[in-house]
Amino acid sequence: MSFLDKDRTIAGPGFSRWLVPPAALAIHLCIGMAYGFSVFWLPLSKAIGISKSLACAPEMGFLAQVFASDCDWKISMLGWMYTLFFVLLGSSAAVFGGWLEHAGPRKAGVVAAICWCGGMVISAIGIKTHQIWLMWLGSGVIGGIGLGLGYISPVSTLIKWFPDRRGMATGMAIMGFGGGAMIGAPLADKLMKYFATPTSVGVYETFLTMAVIYFIFMMGGALSYRVPASGWKPAGWTPPVNQAANAMITRRHVHVSKVWGIPQFWLLWGVLCLNVTAGIGILGMSSPLIQEVFGGRLIGVDGGFASLTPAQLGQTAAIAAGFTGLLSLFNIGGRFFWASISDYLGRKNTYFIFLGLGLLLYAFIPSMAHAGNLPLFVAFFCIILSMYGGGFATVPAYLADLFGTQMVGAIHGRLLTAWSVAGVFGPVLVTYIREYQLAHGVPKAQVYDVTMYILAGIVALGLLCNALVRPVADKHFMSEAELAEEKRLAHDRDINGSSGTGGAVSTSVTSPVAIALAWAVVGIPLAIGIWITLQKAVVLFH
Repeated sequence: MSFLDKDRTIAGPGFSRWLVPPAALAIHLCIGMAYGFSVFWLPLSKAIGISKSLACAPEMGFLAQVFASDCDWKISMLGWMYTLFFVLLGSSAAVFGGWLEHAGPRKAGVVAAICWCGGMVISAIGIKTHQIWLMWLGSGVIGGIGLGLGYISPVSTLIKWFPDRRGMATGMAIMGFGGGAMIGAPLADKLMKYFATPTSVGVYETFLTMAVIYFIFMMGGALSYRVPASGWKPAGWTPPVNQAANAMITRRHVHVSKVWGIPQFWLLWGVLCLNVTAGIGILGMSSPLIQEVFGGRLIGVDGGFASLTPAQLGQTAAIAAGFTGLLSLFNIGGRFFWASISDYLGRKNTYFIFLGLGLLLYAFIPSMAHAGNLPLFVAFFCIILSMYGGGFATVPAYLADLFGTQMVGAIHGRLLTAWSVAGVFGPVLVTYIREYQLAHGVPKAQVYDVTMYILAGIVALGLLCNALVRPVADKHFMSEAELAEEKRLAHDRDINGSSGTGGAVSTSVTSPVAIALAWAVVGIPLAIGIWITLQKAVVLFH
């Protein structure tokens, strides 16, 4: 298995850096299906009853329902998978980030593929035997570890390959995580229909099939990873000298073991957590939100949501699905757009836009709703979701600017614990405020007003955190001796090949055909997913 070692992945002088983003996308498009797992909830909620859910006995406790095999699961039980996904993603990225820097992206990508796809196989067994704890263990825990490793595996490598365009490079990869559900959810839906029989809803067969497909793609991406030699830089590019204009970009490096004690790390942790808390809560409630706020106005009739007929509710549900699809597109597009723009505006200024503009949009959304201005309401949320995605894609480059590139993957892993917290807190905040409002007699069309003002307050706190970010103090950076030792542990070889552990380095020149094929492998499925989502979104404009 020595071909997985980091020193066997060091690229030769003829290697094209444009082969690395497709490798990262191949992994991120697969693990991004975590966002699309809700497509399984309804079929799984009637896995025993087939045509309709077979409810457990009212006196049956939660633990008994976990091990019961003769009654159907509630959607609320299945929804715990989301919590496990994002808690395990952040915690595993934090725990294994340091190992990744030493082991290299190829080994981390292979482990991610085994965990994510192996977790789906264990989940399939859980579905077949109707044991939900096996689903939680398989996709939730083991798959969640694969999520964390797969998510951070390309970050450090891409930043080192694209020192001139750090934001754009990480934006390309992390765009794939947002787009994974656009490909995976329609695929899962078609597979479930194909495998469905009078005695099966077709979900466990779908899990097994998708596990095989994802394993092929993820292994292909992992084995395609290459890392640049230490000191490599793009032809014709000269690193900018430190001056007032780019004081936020360091050329030194912080060790991951020190970041817990650095104020800038916690300020960025707060920025990410608060931005994600606001965005992820809205993303999870987008469909009921637009239906309850606009009611019959979505289909040109008077009356609130509660007064609609079943046929009219079906029409509003289709429009809500289009709204959700449109938000997904802006979430994905924002990851590439904003991260690329940050290369020119600077990371701190880009986050000022995210948080300052977000504050205004959240504050004005209730007015748009009360005025019945659907186009502006939709536009505001599209911009918010583009900045939600952009926040994820820009933060690795922000970290590299502040803490250096040597251990940015490990530092990014620790920062993702903010996502774990936000992934729990955001949906709970939006859901429980809504339920509290309804319980106290607030009309459905107005239950989100207070929520929007609270989210505006949350992003205002994020704006303050971002304003406080300053360059990292000299005392936190590694000395020359410490950096040399870290490079030795990371199996770095300099541009002349005079250090490292001596793996073979190819000197062949990358063919343009190979680059085109690599991009086609990931680009075609992504384009299909975008086309399917656009078809759903077009209903909003009729």
